[in-house]
Amino acid sequence: MKLAALTVAACVALGFAATASAQTDAEKGAKVYEAQKCSMCHAVAGKGNKKYPLDGVGKKLNEHDIRLWIVEPREAEKKFKSTAKPPMKSYKALPAADVEALVAYLKSLK
Repeated sequence: MKLAALTVAACVALGFAATASAQTDAEKGAKVYEAQKCSMCHAVAGKGNKKYPLDGVGKKLNEHDIRLWIVEPREAEKKFKSTAKPPMKSYKALPAADVEALVAYLKSLK
């Protein structure tokens, strides 16, 4: 009985830790979004360029596809048959931690 209770408690604690980590990553990603001036081309919650809103992108795309748009936008354009002009620039040169934080932020936009 004690083992079962400890197991449940551990699972709950890990769940909270994962949620807190995802929230922290998303918060970091929001800062990357701002620092990279993504709102020049995109909008979130009505702020920024309304031509390419990102609201709901976390429901529409998985993490892999969001990452593809960030680091290999030409490949993403082909995959999704995008004709957006001007084409999105690549952010492949961003540090990996910034890319992952940006992915977490965009994934949080549901």
